Amino acid sequence: MRKGFKIFQSRLSPLRPLPQGDVVHKIGAVSTPPSFDRHGPEQPVSPVVLSVPHAGRDYPLSLRAALRVPLASLLPLEDRHIDTLALAARGTETLFVASRARAWIDLNRAEHERDPRVDEGAEPVPEGAQSLKLRSGLGLVPRRASGADLWRRRFAAEEVRERIERDHRPYHAAVSAALEAARARFGVAVLLDVHSMPPLASGAARIVIGDRFGRSAAARFVSRIEGVIHAAGVRSAVNTPYAGGHVLDRHADPVANIHAVQIELDRTLYLDRRRDQPGPGMDASAALLRRIIDAVSDEALPLAAAAQ
Repeated sequence: MRKGFKIFQSRLSPLRPLPQGDVVHKIGAVSTPPSFDRHGPEQPVSPVVLSVPHAGRDYPLSLRAALRVPLASLLPLEDRHIDTLALAARGTETLFVASRARAWIDLNRAEHERDPRVDEGAEPVPEGAQSLKLRSGLGLVPRRASGADLWRRRFAAEEVRERIERDHRPYHAAVSAALEAARARFGVAVLLDVHSMPPLASGAARIVIGDRFGRSAAARFVSRIEGVIHAAGVRSAVNTPYAGGHVLDRHADPVANIHAVQIELDRTLYLDRRRDQPGPGMDASAALLRRIIDAVSDEALPLAAAAQ
C-alpha cells in the first residue's frame, strides 16, 4: 500500500480554524489583487479537491467604470458566500477559491465561449448556432444579469485576452496540478466543484448534483452523494437543471481515475432572508457538505486500493 494512503480517512468537525500546517497561497499577478486562493498543504492528504469558481467579490475599477447598471446588479452572478461555506466544511482537502468576480471572467466557461456582443475578440457566431449560455448572455465575459445588459461598451480583444491569461488559465492550471498530485499519491482524484443557485420552483430540489449526464464521474460517487443528502432530509436532483460546465469538462477524466462532480446548493439553505449574508442555516449546510466530502473520500477507497 502506498505510504500515506490512509491519511484522508479522518473525520473533522464542520467548523474549525485552519488545520495546523495548512497553507494558504495567494495566487495572481503581483501588480493586482490575487486572482484566487489555494488552501491546503503542499502535498495532498486527500483524493478530494474542492473548487469554488463563482464566489469572487473583487470587482476591478476598470470593470466598474464600464458598467451601465449599478454594481448591485452583478450580485446575482455571484455564488454568494459559498466560499464561506466551503471553507467551513473543508478539513485538510485542497480548496481553490476564486477572488475575482464572475462578471470579470467566468471560470466555468471555456475560453472559446466568447460573446461577440461584448467582446471584440470573439469569433462571429450565427444566431442559430450560439449556445444557450451565449444567447442568455452568460458567456466567458457575462453580458447580462438581473434582466439587463451590463456594459457601456464592448471590450477590446486584448482586455479579454489579459483576463484569460491572468485569471482563467492560472486557475485551471492550478486545479489540474492538484488533481494530478492527488491521483499520483492515492491512485484516484475527485473534484467537487461547489456552487450555489437561486431557489428553484416550489417543491423542486434544493441541491443539484451535476456529472455531465454521467460523463464526468463514476456513478458510485453521485449515488453516494445522493444518499448523504437524502439522509439529511434535503431534496436533490441530478443534472436538472444544472449538469455542470467547463470546470467538469476541463478536468474530468474518469477513465484515468480523475472524477469531477458539481454541487449546487440553494442559497436559502445557508444565507439570510435577503440572500446577502451568512444565515442561520450556514452551520448545518457546512456540516452537510462535510459529510458529502467524507462520503466521496470513502467511496474513493476501493478505487485507490485497486490502483496500488
